[in-house]
Amino acid sequence: MDPAVLAAAAVAGAIVVLTPGPAVLALVAIGAAQGRRAGAAFIFGHLVGDLLWSVLALAAMVGARTLAPRFFVALALVCAGYLFWLGLSALRARPDAAGRAMPAARRPLRRGLVFGLANPKSYPVTLSVYTALLAHEVEALTWTNAPLLLAACFAGFLAADLVLIWLVGAPPVRRLYRAHEIRIVRATGALFVFFAVTTAWQALAG
Repeated sequence: MDPAVLAAAAVAGAIVVLTPGPAVLALVAIGAAQGRRAGAAFIFGHLVGDLLWSVLALAAMVGARTLAPRFFVALALVCAGYLFWLGLSALRARPDAAGRAMPAARRPLRRGLVFGLANPKSYPVTLSVYTALLAHEVEALTWTNAPLLLAACFAGFLAADLVLIWLVGAPPVRRLYRAHEIRIVRATGALFVFFAVTTAWQALAG
């Protein structure tokens, strides 16, 4: 396969991870509050979801029609419901005895895994980015070279994840988060609710 196509796939994977959205906001909250180790556990759990949505996006680009549109509608509604619940929880956040607005994520790896699989923005964002960067190479997108493309995307995921892990553990970011935690948590919750409602509306509207 043309190395340029693989490079484009890697860049697309990095852009998908770095695009601001629910996952990045959750990572910032966990990493800034609990440090790089917890942030790394969350983002590596989230990798499973990144891979799943990438497989679906690449399948759509290759031209697979094995999954009915209703499957994606139902999936979007379930994901939107999960994100809506997270948003409401954040909006109702109150500081505890230690002054924290949100309790620590005791299992950040599992939290990232669930979040990655249930993030309603992952599929449309992934498909949009891949289409923008790979559509001109549609002739090269086949089931035969799909594993190579997925591996290139995975390399992009890892590179972007390392950047995010470094960022959320930086002292200035942690100080900023701790100084304005309750405002950041509630603003994040409002964005989650907005994403959830928008996703549900788009799914029902077709």
